[in-house]
Amino acid sequence: MRKQLRDNSLSLAMFGLFALFLVGHSVAGYYDYNDDQHTHQQSLLSYPAYLTSGHFWATVFENWESEFLQMAAYVFFTVFLFQRGSAESKDPDAVDEVNEDPRHHQHHPQAPGPVRRGGLALTLYAHSLSTVLFVLFVLSFLGHAASGTTHYNHEQRAHGQAPVSMPQYMGTSRFWFESFQNWQSEFLAMGTLAVLSIWLRERGSPEFKPVHHSHAKTGR
Repeated sequence: MRKQLRDNSLSLAMFGLFALFLVGHSVAGYYDYNDDQHTHQQSLLSYPAYLTSGHFWATVFENWESEFLQMAAYVFFTVFLFQRGSAESKDPDAVDEVNEDPRHHQHHPQAPGPVRRGGLALTLYAHSLSTVLFVLFVLSFLGHAASGTTHYNHEQRAHGQAPVSMPQYMGTSRFWFESFQNWQSEFLAMGTLAVLSIWLRERGSPEFKPVHHSHAKTGR
């Protein structure tokens, strides 16, 4: 058990913090929502009702979509874009192991099943990470649109105005304001990390170059 915990401690810590902060997000959102309802003399929601509300899920999905977009774009762009000296980039002057043709390893006994099968299975597997991340982005984007529409229509009815469809809501400035405010911060963070990793280090982290490597050294 101790070995299993050690071997999976990174994912356990990340998903544990995710669950903790999601609960914190829901509690804070619940009180903020009801404060606003009270100010406008509207009926208050119970906590279980808030957990199924458009207000809560719109804020959840708008953040998830930006994270999956950032990761998908990072995985995709690092295939052919470079940043000399960065630990986040391949060396533009070297042949990297990740560029090797996996068909040369089809008969290796420890190769994943799609590699051994080859053909379409291998082609799909070779781009499976970026594909899944883009799919998760699209699903989160649609979740944001759907839950945002529900919350927007709740506000429309409270102000005596007609509700809108999801495509109509996706054409509003509010929807894109909610999306762009998260997207820009994600790419700022990734660009900052790519540049700072040229000169700065974090000993022991596989995300950075060894402390003794030169600033010009590219990759890990």
